[in-house]
Amino acid sequence: MNKKSIEGSTRKIVNEIVHNTDIELVDIEYVKEGPFKYLRIFIDKPGGITVDDTADISRALNKKLDEIDLIKEQYFLEVSSPGVERPFKTDADYQKNIGETVEAKLFKPLDGKKAIKGKLIEKNEDGVVIQDGEEIIAIEIKDISKINKVIEDF
Repeated sequence: MNKKSIEGSTRKIVNEIVHNTDIELVDIEYVKEGPFKYLRIFIDKPGGITVDDTADISRALNKKLDEIDLIKEQYFLEVSSPGVERPFKTDADYQKNIGETVEAKLFKPLDGKKAIKGKLIEKNEDGVVIQDGEEIIAIEIKDISKINKVIEDF
Protein backbone atom coordinates (compact mmCIF):
# COMPACT_ATOMS: atom_id res chain seq x y z
CA MET A 1 0.00 0.00 0.00
CA ASN A 2 1.39 3.42 -0.90
CA LYS A 3 1.88 6.45 1.35
CA LYS A 4 -1.24 8.32 0.17
CA SER A 5 -3.46 5.25 0.67
CA ILE A 6 -2.09 4.66 4.17
CA GLU A 7 -2.55 8.33 5.13
CA GLY A 8 -6.05 8.44 3.60
CA SER A 9 -7.22 5.24 5.29
CA THR A 10 -5.71 6.33 8.60
CA ARG A 11 -7.43 9.73 8.27
CA LYS A 12 -10.83 7.99 8.00
CA ILE A 13 -10.11 5.81 11.04
CA VAL A 14 -8.92 8.72 13.21
CA ASN A 15 -11.92 10.83 12.19
CA GLU A 16 -14.20 7.96 13.29
CA ILE A 17 -12.36 7.75 16.63
CA VAL A 18 -12.56 11.50 17.38
CA HIS A 19 -16.02 12.00 15.84
CA ASN A 20 -17.95 12.58 19.09
CA THR A 21 -15.19 14.44 20.91
CA ASP A 22 -13.77 17.97 20.86
CA ILE A 23 -10.52 16.58 19.43
CA GLU A 24 -9.60 17.65 15.90
CA LEU A 25 -7.37 15.70 13.52
CA VAL A 26 -4.82 18.23 12.29
CA ASP A 27 -2.52 16.16 10.09
CA ILE A 28 -1.18 12.69 9.29
CA GLU A 29 2.27 11.77 8.03
CA TYR A 30 3.62 8.38 6.98
CA VAL A 31 7.35 8.90 6.55
CA LYS A 32 10.63 7.04 6.38
CA GLU A 33 13.45 8.43 8.50
CA GLY A 34 16.64 6.45 8.25
CA PRO A 35 15.77 2.76 8.38
CA PHE A 36 12.47 3.34 10.24
CA LYS A 37 8.90 4.18 9.17
CA TYR A 38 6.68 6.45 11.27
CA LEU A 39 2.94 6.98 11.20
CA ARG A 40 2.46 10.35 12.88
CA ILE A 41 -0.94 11.62 13.94
CA PHE A 42 -1.29 15.26 15.01
CA ILE A 43 -4.38 16.15 17.05
CA ASP A 44 -5.58 19.29 18.80
CA LYS A 45 -8.52 20.60 20.80
CA PRO A 46 -9.57 23.87 22.40
CA GLY A 47 -7.30 24.44 25.39
CA GLY A 48 -4.70 22.02 24.06
CA ILE A 49 -4.07 18.29 24.03
CA THR A 50 -3.18 16.35 27.18
CA VAL A 51 -1.00 13.27 27.54
CA ASP A 52 -4.17 11.30 28.29
CA ASP A 53 -5.72 12.49 25.01
CA THR A 54 -2.74 11.27 23.00
CA ALA A 55 -2.66 7.96 24.89
CA ASP A 56 -6.40 7.36 24.37
CA ILE A 57 -6.24 8.09 20.64
CA SER A 58 -3.06 6.03 20.28
CA ARG A 59 -4.64 2.98 21.96
CA ALA A 60 -7.85 3.20 19.93
CA LEU A 61 -6.00 3.74 16.66
CA ASN A 62 -3.44 1.01 17.34
CA LYS A 63 -6.24 -1.48 18.04
CA LYS A 64 -8.07 -0.58 14.82
CA LEU A 65 -4.90 -0.63 12.69
CA ASP A 66 -4.03 -4.07 14.06
CA GLU A 67 -7.56 -5.35 13.34
CA ILE A 68 -7.52 -4.34 9.69
CA ASP A 69 -3.76 -4.93 9.20
CA LEU A 70 -3.48 -1.73 7.17
CA ILE A 71 0.32 -1.44 7.20
CA LYS A 72 2.20 -4.65 6.41
CA GLU A 73 5.67 -3.39 7.29
CA GLN A 74 7.07 -2.48 10.71
CA TYR A 75 6.42 1.13 11.78
CA PHE A 76 6.22 3.34 14.83
CA LEU A 77 2.91 5.03 15.71
CA GLU A 78 3.21 8.52 17.20
CA VAL A 79 0.22 10.59 18.35
CA SER A 80 0.97 14.13 19.46
CA SER A 81 0.00 17.77 19.49
CA PRO A 82 1.17 19.69 16.43
CA GLY A 83 2.49 22.50 18.64
CA VAL A 84 1.53 26.15 18.86
CA GLU A 85 3.68 27.25 15.92
CA ARG A 86 2.53 24.46 13.58
CA PRO A 87 2.12 25.14 9.87
CA PHE A 88 -1.41 25.99 8.74
CA LYS A 89 -3.00 23.07 6.91
CA THR A 90 -6.69 23.90 6.72
CA ASP A 91 -8.83 26.96 6.07
CA ALA A 92 -9.89 26.76 9.73
CA ASP A 93 -6.21 27.18 10.75
CA TYR A 94 -6.10 30.46 8.82
CA GLN A 95 -9.45 31.67 10.15
CA LYS A 96 -8.48 30.94 13.80
CA ASN A 97 -5.36 33.06 13.34
CA ILE A 98 -6.82 36.20 11.77
CA GLY A 99 -5.37 39.08 13.77
CA GLU A 100 -2.41 37.01 15.00
CA THR A 101 1.27 37.40 14.10
CA VAL A 102 2.29 34.91 11.43
CA GLU A 103 5.32 34.14 9.32
CA ALA A 104 4.92 33.13 5.68
CA LYS A 105 7.91 31.49 4.01
CA LEU A 106 7.85 31.79 0.24
CA PHE A 107 9.05 29.58 -2.59
CA LYS A 108 10.58 32.63 -4.32
CA PRO A 109 11.28 36.18 -3.14
CA LEU A 110 8.49 38.76 -3.12
CA ASP A 111 9.92 42.29 -3.23
CA GLY A 112 13.28 40.77 -2.26
CA LYS A 113 11.93 38.86 0.78
CA LYS A 114 11.60 35.07 1.12
CA ALA A 115 9.80 35.40 4.47
CA ILE A 116 7.07 37.83 5.51
CA LYS A 117 6.22 38.32 9.18
CA GLY A 118 3.26 40.35 10.32
CA LYS A 119 -0.39 40.35 11.34
CA LEU A 120 -2.67 38.05 9.33
CA ILE A 121 -5.42 40.37 8.12
CA GLU A 122 -7.31 38.16 5.69
CA LYS A 123 -7.44 34.71 4.09
CA ASN A 124 -9.38 34.36 0.87
CA GLU A 125 -9.65 31.65 -1.77
CA ASP A 126 -6.46 32.65 -3.59
CA GLY A 127 -4.23 34.05 -0.89
CA VAL A 128 -3.58 35.89 2.32
CA VAL A 129 -3.10 39.51 3.34
CA ILE A 130 -0.44 40.27 5.94
CA GLN A 131 0.25 43.62 7.56
CA ASP A 132 3.96 44.19 8.20
CA GLY A 133 4.13 47.51 10.06
CA GLU A 134 2.46 50.01 7.73
CA GLU A 135 2.86 47.77 4.68
CA ILE A 136 -0.05 45.59 3.50
CA ILE A 137 1.17 42.55 1.54
CA ALA A 138 -1.02 40.24 -0.53
CA ILE A 139 0.48 36.78 -1.11
CA GLU A 140 -0.95 34.02 -3.27
CA ILE A 141 -1.34 30.64 -1.54
CA LYS A 142 0.58 28.92 -4.34
CA ASP A 143 3.63 31.06 -3.50
CA ILE A 144 3.69 30.07 0.20
CA SER A 145 5.86 27.12 1.17
CA LYS A 146 4.90 27.35 4.86
CA ILE A 147 2.86 29.68 7.04
CA ASN A 148 2.45 29.49 10.79
CA LYS A 149 1.57 31.49 13.89
CA VAL A 150 4.51 33.10 15.64
CA ILE A 151 4.69 33.34 19.41
CA GLU A 152 6.34 36.64 20.11
CA ASP A 153 8.80 37.18 22.92
CA PHE A 154 7.77 39.71 25.52
